[in-house]
Amino acid sequence: MPDLHPDATSVLMDVITQRRSMGLARLKPDAVPVEILQQMMEAANWAPSNGDTEPWRFTIFSGDGREELANAFGEAYRTDIGDGAFDQVAYDGYRARAYAAPVWIAIGMEPGKNEDGSLAESQDEEIMAVACAVQNFHLIATTYGLSGMWHSKGTSTHPAVAKALGLDSPSRLLGLFFLGYPEIQWPEGERRPLESKVRWA
Repeated sequence: MPDLHPDATSVLMDVITQRRSMGLARLKPDAVPVEILQQMMEAANWAPSNGDTEPWRFTIFSGDGREELANAFGEAYRTDIGDGAFDQVAYDGYRARAYAAPVWIAIGMEPGKNEDGSLAESQDEEIMAVACAVQNFHLIATTYGLSGMWHSKGTSTHPAVAKALGLDSPSRLLGLFFLGYPEIQWPEGERRPLESKVRWA
């Protein structure tokens, strides 16, 4: 048996059921202490991975560091318009998004490789491992009253942003997680009946 706190089960279930995803508009601009972010990353690093590949790669943008992300978003805009007319307002809008949350965490996947350079595991296996790591850090964030969301489309997975992060194929940018303290009261959770999702044989 693992050496756990006597109340570990009830505490863990409480954290799991209190975890929430919230959009950018619901987050305060208040800074998040680096000590909390470090603890979140430590939790992420204890996620399981098939073959012990540990494929999660995170880049944390906060404070002035968000300028790097803003530049990547701006490059995404330039890529999208191609030879089209440059629109300064649209460009500024892309860049401004990086400052809409106090913290952004880029979620990368770098697959494990065998000695001959071949991939050690399937891409699906590696992505699932990264998802476990994200869930781990989201749970730690919850214990500090933090929320956010894993965003996985648009600029959050844009090739220009992936390139800026050094995530070249076969590595992948799986999205961006924006994080902060909510401006709203912590919302009640809701789930459909468990009986509709679980079959006992």
